[in-house]
Amino acid sequence: MPTIKDVACQSGVSVGTVSNVLSGAVPVRAELRERVHATMKKLDFHPNYVARSLRAKSTKMLGMIISDITNPFFPQAVRGAEDSAFKHGYLLITFNTDDQIEREKQIFSVLRSRRVDGVLLVVAPSPTNDTAHIRNATKAGIPIVCLDRIPPGVALDSVSVDNVKAAQVCVRHLINQGHRRIGIITGTLTLPTARDRLNGYRAALREAAIKPDPELIVQGDFRQASGHRLAKKLLLQHARPTALFVSNGMMTLGTIQALEEMGLMCPRDVAIASFDDLPITEVFRPHLTAVAQPAYQIGYQGAELLIKRVEHKLTSRQPVCIWLEPEIKIRESTAPRSIGREQELRPVVG
Repeated sequence: MPTIKDVACQSGVSVGTVSNVLSGAVPVRAELRERVHATMKKLDFHPNYVARSLRAKSTKMLGMIISDITNPFFPQAVRGAEDSAFKHGYLLITFNTDDQIEREKQIFSVLRSRRVDGVLLVVAPSPTNDTAHIRNATKAGIPIVCLDRIPPGVALDSVSVDNVKAAQVCVRHLINQGHRRIGIITGTLTLPTARDRLNGYRAALREAAIKPDPELIVQGDFRQASGHRLAKKLLLQHARPTALFVSNGMMTLGTIQALEEMGLMCPRDVAIASFDDLPITEVFRPHLTAVAQPAYQIGYQGAELLIKRVEHKLTSRQPVCIWLEPEIKIRESTAPRSIGREQELRPVVG
């Protein structure tokens, strides 16, 4: 197995120069850097980062904890974080909690034992606001950047969108289309994200002088099955809603399934607007009105921020909160109710 000395000898440079090329900590002339990289490729040399981490006290590894890998929002965020990490020479390892706080705690233990340099975190819901494991990690000197969901009472860097504003604008659009009886399927209300989207819904009703009806507010868990179950519950009401605002894409898929099973048409029988713009919904007609979150940018900018913390490039210890702008995409699923059957919600077949 070739060593760093072999690389240095065949490259005609010192061991220190090879080390500087590997670490990137000290600038190396482009000609020498290219020569070293060519020699490493020729010798099939792979640096021992475990040994290097013991000396440098840095593993060049970042952990990323997400809540639900089956939700298309999160792979996009992972891709963004991975691109940033790779650019800076870090390895990103990703874990899925299935929205279970105990699993999140176990993952934190694993990441700390592996001595990761920092963590990107999508928090799991906790009825008791259990953040002791997060606080302990920060006390141990591990930087944490929260993505999408920001836990209350913990001063952490974060990258998210303004969920209140985005939900308010989307529901306001439904109201402007003539809807007054608008149902909402929320996420787990122990999560600030879900509460913010509910608050945006309420704000839109309030500015239109519409009194919220508790029967039109139902709580899901951001998963498809809850969207399916709760959409049926809302649409089986004697005075059913004329429009539904669904708080994430996975529950929207469940809602579409419920409409199909009940023989209801969108937007003729009920209009649908979704928080999250999932690519899979493009195969349905009419196309869905949605709040499109910049998932890739959330992951990318989160990793950029985390690496700055890891490398001590941020002078202030005050939390940095980055708010990205979502885009409201108005499509046929919230067209006026007079629309005909030719615009019914159905899968597109070749």
